[in-house]
Amino acid sequence: MTDIDCLIIGAGVVGLACAVQMSRVGNSVMLVEQERGIGEHTSSRNSEVIHAGIYYPPGSLKARLCVEGRDLLYSWCQEHGVNHRRIGKLLVAVTDAEIPALEAIQVNARQSGVCSLEMISQSRLHELEPAVAGVKALLSPQTGIIDSHGYMESLLAEAQRYGADLALDTRVHSLAPTAQGWLVEGMSCGERFFVHARYVINAAGLFASQLAGRIEGLDETYVPATHWCQGRYFGYSGRAPFKHLVYPMPEANTAGLGIHATLDLGGQVRFGPDVAWTDVLDYQVDDSLCDSFAYAIGRYFPAIDKNRLIAGYSGIRPKLNASGQSAVDFNIQGPKVHGLPGLVNLFGIESPGLTASLAIALHVSQLLD
Repeated sequence: MTDIDCLIIGAGVVGLACAVQMSRVGNSVMLVEQERGIGEHTSSRNSEVIHAGIYYPPGSLKARLCVEGRDLLYSWCQEHGVNHRRIGKLLVAVTDAEIPALEAIQVNARQSGVCSLEMISQSRLHELEPAVAGVKALLSPQTGIIDSHGYMESLLAEAQRYGADLALDTRVHSLAPTAQGWLVEGMSCGERFFVHARYVINAAGLFASQLAGRIEGLDETYVPATHWCQGRYFGYSGRAPFKHLVYPMPEANTAGLGIHATLDLGGQVRFGPDVAWTDVLDYQVDDSLCDSFAYAIGRYFPAIDKNRLIAGYSGIRPKLNASGQSAVDFNIQGPKVHGLPGLVNLFGIESPGLTASLAIALHVSQLLD
C-alpha cells in the first residue's frame, strides 16, 4: 500500500497540468497513465492551436478557462522555452449571407472578454492572404500555434521537479472512499497495486466516464455519457499558401468549426478536422476522404490543388453531446456537486482543453481546497 496526497488518472495535457498545480503547493503526487507514453490520445492529436476564446458562450467554463488559460499558456511557453508562435487567425465569411454570423461571433467574443478581434474588409483580407476567398473576415491576433508535445514534456519536467511521480502502463480498476480519502486498486506493468490517496483527479479524457462508472459511491446521475468524435486531417505538400490560420464559418448543426487551415511550426499547412462520430478507437485516415476535403477547403481556398492533399493523422474528441445535438460545456465536478470529498471528475475536456489546461488545473485545485 502506497500513501500519497493526490492521485491523478490520465497523463494527457490536463492531467499533466494538474500534476504541476498540485505538486507545487506541496502535495505528494502520483500521475498514472494506461498507455506507454504521455498524451497519446486527444492531447497529441489535434490542431495544436492556442485559441483566443471567441466561440464559446459567455460565462461558460469553456469561455472563461480558455481566456484565462490562453494568457497563462503564452507566459508558460516563454518561461519554459516551449516552441510557439502568435501567428494570428482569420475567420472568413465567404459570402454576404455569412456576414451576420461573423458579426455575431465578434459580439460573442467581446462578451467573453476577447476584445482584440478586428473586422476587416475584402480588400484587407486579400492583402493579408491573397489566396483566400471571402467578403469579410475577423482577424484574431491572439490566436497562435504550439508544439503540443514540447508543452507536455515541459509540464512533466516541472511536475517531477516538485516531486511528482509518473507511472505508465498503469490502469485503475476501482476506487472506493475511505475515512481519509480514496483506496485505489489497479494494474501497473502487469502487477496489481493499491494506493491510498487523499485526493483523486479523474483526468482520463476519452475514458473519464468509463472510469467514473467504477467509482464506488458515485451516483450514476453524475456520470454523463461521453461520445467519441473523430476528426481527420490532411497535409498539403509544397509551399504553404497562407501565413495565418484560416477558418471558415462554423458549420451549422455539426460538432466542429469546419475544415480549417493551420500551420505547424515548420511552416507546413494541414487541413482539418472534419467530424465523424465513432465507437471505435481508430486513428486511420482514408485517402477516399480527399474529394470531400477538397470541396470544403475550396470554398475559401479556390486554388486548392487536390493532388497536393496527403492523408495525415486523426484525433478523437470526448464530447458530451451526441451527433446532431448542440455543443456542451466542460463538466468539471468537485465535492460540492457529487458529495464525495477529495474527488474531482473532468468530463468532456475537448477543445479548447489544450489552451485552457493551466486554467483548468487551477480550477481543479480550488475545487479541492
